[in-house]
Amino acid sequence: MSTMPRPQRLDRRVTLAANRWGTRSAVGAFFGTISRLGDGIFWYAVIAILAAAGGWRGMQAAGQMLLTGLIALQLYRVLKRWTRRPRPFRNCPGVIAHIPPLDEFSFPSGHTLQAVSFTVVAVHYFPVLAPLLIGFTALVGASRVILGLHYPSDVIAATAIGLALGNASLLAMS
Repeated sequence: MSTMPRPQRLDRRVTLAANRWGTRSAVGAFFGTISRLGDGIFWYAVIAILAAAGGWRGMQAAGQMLLTGLIALQLYRVLKRWTRRPRPFRNCPGVIAHIPPLDEFSFPSGHTLQAVSFTVVAVHYFPVLAPLLIGFTALVGASRVILGLHYPSDVIAATAIGLALGNASLLAMS
């Protein structure tokens, strides 16, 4: 009987199962691409398109996304340094990193936190973007676990923080 708490055992089991699925070359390549797009390229493109083609409302959305993104960046950096949770590939036997991480620690997922907060803001201004942005954001969160870089709890916590940050940003600007 393991002395590890049940939620932590489940977190590790799900991580290991997802990570094994990522060993399939097509799966690993797909989620590796999603993760790299989630590094910023996708979001910079969305911000630029909104600013260029969305009129005044697009400029507002782009500006608010940039500000929210800067706050998210600082927030997850502080949380990672504070919690210092090792990444699954360093701490969970059998999990491998399919791509190199951008930083040392796991909690919370910065990719997911950024994606969720950007999505909340963009969809507020342009609801028609919801299917694209929510779908992409879900893939980013999944990619982080499949690639062995985060536990599901890192992604779930980042989702909650991103939702709170995105909504706080909207409230602050209203």
